[in-house]
Amino acid sequence: MNPTERNALLARFSNHLSAERGLAALTVRNYSTDLGPLFDYMSEKDVEGLRALNRDIIRGYLGWLVKLGYARSSIVRKLSGLRSFFRWLLREGMIDIDPLPRRGVMKRESRLPRFLSQREAASLVSSPDMSERLGPRDRALLETLYAGGLRVSEIAGLKVDDINLGTREVRVTGKGSKQRAVLIGETARDAISLYLGELRPKLVNAKSGSALFLSRLGTPLSQRSIQEKVRRYAVKAGLRSGIHTHTLRHSFATHLLDGGADLRVVQELLGHSSPATTQIYTHVTQAKAKEVYLSAHPRAAKATPLSLEGER
Repeated sequence: MNPTERNALLARFSNHLSAERGLAALTVRNYSTDLGPLFDYMSEKDVEGLRALNRDIIRGYLGWLVKLGYARSSIVRKLSGLRSFFRWLLREGMIDIDPLPRRGVMKRESRLPRFLSQREAASLVSSPDMSERLGPRDRALLETLYAGGLRVSEIAGLKVDDINLGTREVRVTGKGSKQRAVLIGETARDAISLYLGELRPKLVNAKSGSALFLSRLGTPLSQRSIQEKVRRYAVKAGLRSGIHTHTLRHSFATHLLDGGADLRVVQELLGHSSPATTQIYTHVTQAKAKEVYLSAHPRAAKATPLSLEGER
């Protein structure tokens, strides 16, 4: 497949992902980028066309990625893209069989998500200096992230009309353009109300549109800018490194479950399509419970072996 044919094919696939599946532009770009190494491998091994792909070739491709030094998580992500790509090719009649192996395919390592304690989360969201010009905006931003368990793309996409301060509900547009309603507490509501009443009107200009969170120049805050602010305020709050917006989302879910929330309620609030995705947070709370038990229970530590010596 020559470069022109390859680019045309990827353009058609990208259009399918965005127009039919409603995926975000960044996700679509990642899917296309992740398919690049497959075409490089086909060229290197003289694989003539997509119909020539089979399970042995795909296994060879995965081994090739390992030899090139790709991380396990990166290869697993490429596999996810391959599944969607081959499914689409089958539907379009461009291949006759799905060449992806059914067994023995690399799986992502299971890692428990990192989360903040309730005290750490409170320290982070309260770290903006309210006496500074943009402090009320940043406080409202952090409070909303934590109160609603939002993804960075979701909070960056919020509009003013998505906020109902009276009912304390936020209309969120998640993955695949699916909408859901999330709840916020009084603290987040008050922070948003202060920002909307006193600061946002001073930031608004012709570039603002209806975006809820605006930069100092009046443009909608970008996802990158939001991530940077979370990292900066985490440092200010004296928290460990590696804190990002998803850490607050993980903390939101974990704290709800710790407080007795039903798993399916948390699933709905997070916008997960399957309860299996939310299930990992039960493992987090179980792991924390075990840690607390081992450190607190007087009989939890490894004891000296019992001896019957002297007993008759």
